[in-house]
Amino acid sequence: MDTHIAEAIGRPDLIRLDDRLICLRFETMKVVSAMAAVRHLRDTGAVRPGDTLLDSSSGIYAYALALACHRYGMRCHIVGSTTVDHTLRTQLAVLGAELEQMPPSADLKLDQERRVARIHEILREHPEYYWMRQYHDDIHYLGYRAIADRLRAETGGHPLTLVGGVGSGASTGALARYLREHTPDVELVGVQPFGSVTFGAEHLTDPDIIIAGIGSSIPFGNVSHAAYDTIHWIGFEAARAASIDLLRSHALFAGLSTGAGYLAARWERAQAPTRTVVFIAADTGHRYVDTVFARHREALAPSGLRPHAVASAEELALPWSRMAWSRASLESNREKVH
Repeated sequence: MDTHIAEAIGRPDLIRLDDRLICLRFETMKVVSAMAAVRHLRDTGAVRPGDTLLDSSSGIYAYALALACHRYGMRCHIVGSTTVDHTLRTQLAVLGAELEQMPPSADLKLDQERRVARIHEILREHPEYYWMRQYHDDIHYLGYRAIADRLRAETGGHPLTLVGGVGSGASTGALARYLREHTPDVELVGVQPFGSVTFGAEHLTDPDIIIAGIGSSIPFGNVSHAAYDTIHWIGFEAARAASIDLLRSHALFAGLSTGAGYLAARWERAQAPTRTVVFIAADTGHRYVDTVFARHREALAPSGLRPHAVASAEELALPWSRMAWSRASLESNREKVH
């Protein structure tokens, strides 16, 4: 029996959509990494009950850290993205977390730069706060080991391809690392929004929306570029089409980044008929009801979408591009075109 709701929320579901397509579904994915990170910091004496833990978030991590602080008796201070919605703001307030939300912005770079600047201001004002550094400290990998063990056990040792939004790099990077300790041929496919610097797409933005949480306007230390075999860049229209199809075809109500992952996973499964493909659903679809699901009649048919194959980030094109990354560093892939 669980002793705190965070333990239940952090436990994902494995849902088989067909014989070679599996969804690793979280209610709120980053609970598992925040809980393990805070527990490790407490056990090593880096923080103590009553300390304030500080970080920036586009939404999912804010809730995860608030739950971890509630579980371990810490205070929580979040500098939140413009994408944090009313429901989450209300939950954070009741949980006792302090939220500072950035003003409205459709620009990923401006939103993240504002958050980073505010984090440094707070640390100057309160040097006693502990900055969790979810984007740069690999203690956020720790919580994914048990999930990797479960994936390996329940997929029966079949060749695996793992698909997920890159974001901070912790979830896909950690799962691939732990899975490859036993099976080195596990393939890792990362999903990115246009405009993200992480894999060199900062020059091409999506005019419709930021797909919150899976991209970045600044380099993230937790992203291990050399872990990824393939990268998909997916825009709003393509992700929306896939999110709606996932609900319509499989009754799975999940966020926009999950739709992007589902679209990439279906493509990867078709390219490799001997591999089982697992894609990550990081959260539920509730915060996308108005922008995605209420407009389901406008959505494209995902069956009519296919990625534009590119050899470099300079060739990227909306609404969907795919590149063989081949476990290279960011620098080596950039050197190919210069």
